[in-house]
Amino acid sequence: MNSNFKDHIDQLPGQLRELVQSAPASFPLPEAPGIYVLSEAERHLYVGRTNNVRRRIKNHTRPSSGHNQATFAFRLARQATGRKEAEYSSTGSRQALLCDPAFAAAFEAAKARVRQMQVRFLQVAHPIQQALLEIYAAISLATPYNDFDTH
Repeated sequence: MNSNFKDHIDQLPGQLRELVQSAPASFPLPEAPGIYVLSEAERHLYVGRTNNVRRRIKNHTRPSSGHNQATFAFRLARQATGRKEAEYSSTGSRQALLCDPAFAAAFEAAKARVRQMQVRFLQVAHPIQQALLEIYAAISLATPYNDFDTH
C-alpha cells in the first residue's frame, strides 16, 4: 500500500471516534472545513463534508434553500413521498417534483426536520482526509442517507 495513503487511512478510526464522541455543536457553527454528522436521537442519518460548515448547515436548513442546496432534505422528501429514485424526465425532474404541492410540502417539512437535528462536526482541512473520513464515517455509522452514487 502506498505509504501516503496508509498515513491517511491510519488516522480515520481516531477521527471518527473524536467526531462521534463530540458534543452536538452549538450555533453559530464555525466557518471551517471538515466533516459533519446529522443525527436524530443519537441515530446518525447523514455524513457530509464541506469547506465551510456554517454555510453548509445553513444551506441544509434554510427555508429558502432549493433542491441543490438542501440536498439531504430533498432526499428525505423523496423518501416521505415515495419518489425515491431520480428520474431524468420532464415529469420526474427535481424542478417538476417541486411543482407538485405534496412534494413541495414534504420538502419544506424535511428542511424543518433537519433544522431540529443534532450536528456534530470535526474540523479537517486536508481535502483527501475529508473525502476518506466522509466515506469511512458513513460506512462505519451505517448512515441510511449516504449512497455515494453519481448523479
